[in-house]
Amino acid sequence: MTSKPANSETPRAEPADLASRAAERHIVVIGGGIGGLIAARECVKVGMRVTLLEATDAVGGAIRRAELDGVVLDAGAESYATRGGRVRALIEELGLADRIVAPAAGSAWLAGIPGIGAAPLPVGGILGIPGNPFQEDVRRIIGWSGAWRAYLDRVRPPLTIGHSQSLGRLVSSRMGARVRDRLVAPVTTGVYSASPDDVDVDIAAPGLNAALTRVGSLSGAVQTMRQESADRAAKARGAASREGAALAPGAAVEGLDGGMTVLIEALVADIEKLGGVVHTGAQVTQVTRTAEAWMVKAHADVAPVADAVLGDAHAEEIEFAADGVVVATSEAAARRLLEKSVPALAETAPADAPEIEIVTLLLEPSALAGAPRGTGVLTVPGSHTAKALTHSSAKWDWVRAAAGPRHVVRVSFGAQGEPAATTALDDDAAARLALSEASALLGVPLAAGDLVASHRARYVQSQPASIIGSGARREAARSAVQGVHGLAAVGAWLAGTGLAQVIPDAREEADRLRRALLWD
Repeated sequence: MTSKPANSETPRAEPADLASRAAERHIVVIGGGIGGLIAARECVKVGMRVTLLEATDAVGGAIRRAELDGVVLDAGAESYATRGGRVRALIEELGLADRIVAPAAGSAWLAGIPGIGAAPLPVGGILGIPGNPFQEDVRRIIGWSGAWRAYLDRVRPPLTIGHSQSLGRLVSSRMGARVRDRLVAPVTTGVYSASPDDVDVDIAAPGLNAALTRVGSLSGAVQTMRQESADRAAKARGAASREGAALAPGAAVEGLDGGMTVLIEALVADIEKLGGVVHTGAQVTQVTRTAEAWMVKAHADVAPVADAVLGDAHAEEIEFAADGVVVATSEAAARRLLEKSVPALAETAPADAPEIEIVTLLLEPSALAGAPRGTGVLTVPGSHTAKALTHSSAKWDWVRAAAGPRHVVRVSFGAQGEPAATTALDDDAAARLALSEASALLGVPLAAGDLVASHRARYVQSQPASIIGSGARREAARSAVQGVHGLAAVGAWLAGTGLAQVIPDAREEADRLRRALLWD
């Protein structure tokens, strides 16, 4: 028997053969969040038959909309991080480049500062870490004693410098508790819903530890990294590249005119145009593997869709046979569905996933004069019930145009290890609490008569990739899933939070699955 040379390539199939194979493969995607929609699109665009099942009455997951007195707004995610350019590339693929918008220029504020109340957030830092503790807007928040303590970072002997994994411990050891608690904690709580002590420096601020070791101080490392970033951005802008636009100062996030649901609608339209089926109101109850196929059972509140092998137009339970399954649910739901099919998954540790609530308020024109505290407010942890506020009609031109003379404010509740204060409240009580918190955070009296309408959205926030230990947990879970042929899992619980992480991860995982099904 003649062996094949080690460097020989696997024979490639002809395009027509691959197309024929793809047409014979049926993929069921469970969950219609952004990860599920991306995975479905990746499979259907190579000719696979795709059925997407979403339990609720609308796809989108954390990207959802609300209508308040005729004004249509984002009720969940309102923007995406520009890093990497992958989200923008998808938006351009879908023909939505002309809908991309940048937030309005304007500073954010910090509320709950002991002895001060509120002040503008300092500029020129990284994750709240200042490059100059004596900078006026920094000193106003941490005081003279805090500034002098932070300055000790500059004179500490180089021998004390080492690698730290915890952002909170790094900052407190180098610059003191006031910098950690008053500057860094509000940012990590607002962005990651997590204490700085739980945030991994190397994930949240790549290169910071190395810069610290190189220049000898944390504040010096911040200044160095910001200068290097500015130099790269300037070079990229000079080359007029798309990536340069993403790196430009002030362009850390972008949104879409009309809201992020515009992206969801475009994805669904593209999937259906390519022959995929998107079915809402279909709660998947069981996923099993037989010798011949994957079997997916679901309860449906409408007539079953194409590709159902059991059930009729009046049946509540339908079943699908599939060659491959993509689970695009929350972590808790994924673990329930895969308990029997992927026993190795049960041996991995689940992550803490807090429930976050966002209460959106539409206010009378007289309620707020302009933007009293910029585009938003973060809070010092423990100082207020809400963790953050966004003045959406000040931040986004399209929201201001949609709302007319009225104001739109979003108030966020909940964090890692801290349930949302609105959890046990009914909608009216949640709106009253949000109005009270908005009044306190904006420094403007707001009465019940100022509230035109409100909307409450609740969702589970998957553990961010920047949390210490989350990388190992995600790797173990993904390895367990990938060890089972014909199965993939996507979503924030595996990729980390944010579209900039979920979208490329879902594309890569869908590509892995379709390669296995087409070539094996």
